Amino acid sequence: MGGTWKQGKPVTDLPKGVIVRQHKHTASLQIFFSYRGVDCRETLKLEPTKQNVKYAANYRAEILNRIEKGTFRYSDYFPDSKRAKLFGHNVSNVTVGELLADFMDLSDKTREASTVRGYGGVIKAHLRPQFGHVRVRDLTPQMIRSWVTGLQLTAKTVRNILTPLRLVLEQAVNDDVIDKNPLDKVVLNHLLDKKASQSKFEVDPLSPEEINILLGKASGQIKNLFQFAIFSGLRTSELIGLQWGDIDWVKGEVKVQRAVVERAEKSTKTEAGIRSVVLLPPALAALKAQKNHTFLHAQFVFHHPKKGDRWLTDKQIRESAWKPLLKKCGIRYRNPYQTRHTYASLLISGGENLWWIASQMGHVNIEMILKHYGKWIPDSSKKNGYQMVTDWSKFGKNFTDTALKHNVC
Repeated sequence: MGGTWKQGKPVTDLPKGVIVRQHKHTASLQIFFSYRGVDCRETLKLEPTKQNVKYAANYRAEILNRIEKGTFRYSDYFPDSKRAKLFGHNVSNVTVGELLADFMDLSDKTREASTVRGYGGVIKAHLRPQFGHVRVRDLTPQMIRSWVTGLQLTAKTVRNILTPLRLVLEQAVNDDVIDKNPLDKVVLNHLLDKKASQSKFEVDPLSPEEINILLGKASGQIKNLFQFAIFSGLRTSELIGLQWGDIDWVKGEVKVQRAVVERAEKSTKTEAGIRSVVLLPPALAALKAQKNHTFLHAQFVFHHPKKGDRWLTDKQIRESAWKPLLKKCGIRYRNPYQTRHTYASLLISGGENLWWIASQMGHVNIEMILKHYGKWIPDSSKKNGYQMVTDWSKFGKNFTDTALKHNVC
């Protein structure tokens, strides 16, 4: 490391901004500089050798260069210094788990109940067990990538799991706890197994025969609920939130403008979800039949027949009404949301305009219609497959005759 700096050598012989600090039995180097109008002096744990003095001078020069460029962070050079905290650059020992807890406390006050429940579920099941003990500044892209690679879940599910983590890390960046969000360097498409990343979403509507059996076996308010659901396409949460004041009997329409999720009323899923749905005759008939049960004394349309009050959750409908009815009918089980898919497939098979169907279902365009219901665009009830609307044979004949006449073919 070079010869030892002789005790008592004049300070003027040292580089500018570098001094030797004498202790009882040892000596160390210090550098001093000005930052934000404050005179700063920091000790380097280095013996005052010639080589170390040169290193200290270069270290100070690098700091001055960063100060001039506006990129100097005190904690990068002196993480244990009290001045790091003074300048807001202190090294934080806060853990990911602590940030997630603060995030949930704030979410309870600012987000929808269903969103908070979803965040809480993924934090409890995935994020806290994996990263709760990790200091935020120690969390790296490599750690996240290694974990994600082992998840046998769809890409959509993984993104949902990572959402609260991304939000707390973005806040940590804003609070200067960390410089960069490690998730910015995690590309999910490169990590997930193709088979695992495929969505298990399935459109599985009731067939016309199953609809007839189901509505034939159902009775009273249960029949009215599911008949309306099948022929209106409302989401289960929208059915629960439907009020008599939303019905326009003159126009034959229903205004969909709210949903009930986890017993809490909220707006519809999207802005496009606020819509007027034309009442198909079976849906209108179900509402007229339901008037006998709740119209005069209740605000909400559909009630639990045994409890005498409005439905509270989609689970309550599924367990108390849907499952028992399917079992009674001998119909293969699928979740109640398939009533919405049944509505879509019926309209598409019936040849209705796709843009109109999208508007009735609360979609902003026909992308979802084409993606999930494309197989029903041809009428699947016809044994010979897709039936052409236009007779294209005459176009082919005219083209062939013209081509032969001019020896094109």
